[in-house]
Amino acid sequence: MNKMPPERYQAIAARTECLVSADEVEAALQRMRDAISALLADKDPVVLAVMTGGIVATGLLLPRLDFALRLDYVHATRYRGGTRGGEIEWRYRPAAAVRGEHVLVIDDIFDEGLTMEAIVKACYEDGAESVVSAALVEKKRERDCDYRPDIVGLEVPDRYVMGFGLDYKSYFRNADRILAAHPADI
Repeated sequence: MNKMPPERYQAIAARTECLVSADEVEAALQRMRDAISALLADKDPVVLAVMTGGIVATGLLLPRLDFALRLDYVHATRYRGGTRGGEIEWRYRPAAAVRGEHVLVIDDIFDEGLTMEAIVKACYEDGAESVVSAALVEKKRERDCDYRPDIVGLEVPDRYVMGFGLDYKSYFRNADRILAAHPADI
């Protein structure tokens, strides 16, 4: 992972545009909690945080879910620190953890949809009884896949976004709002 010089980070930060405020993200998390609870409160699900950005959305949602659940993770990536997706690389696939289970997959973003589609498919291949998928952010865009998440917190324009787990070259995951990168930085 390449480190970004502080002056480069500051220049990129200065050119971002705020698309979604922290309060709007908070309201979206509450709506997601309600939808997840309605579907899974009586199922004792295994929650899979999609690494790496999905850990933020998962961490923010878990304390809001007041029912029995277990936590694990899945690591399938297409970006590897870049700004363009490539082939899916499986770094950790929790096959034994999902067998016979109700599964909740939580990711930071539903962009092209290929990663979430592959994770859900893998869960079923590995014997999950059911799978519910949730994404904090969904980009409004055309997609090559037909899959759509069951629960979406927010919709944003088709721009390169960061914050609340979403990253720009492994940075900005800790931003407390959803920011759009300036086109010159992509």
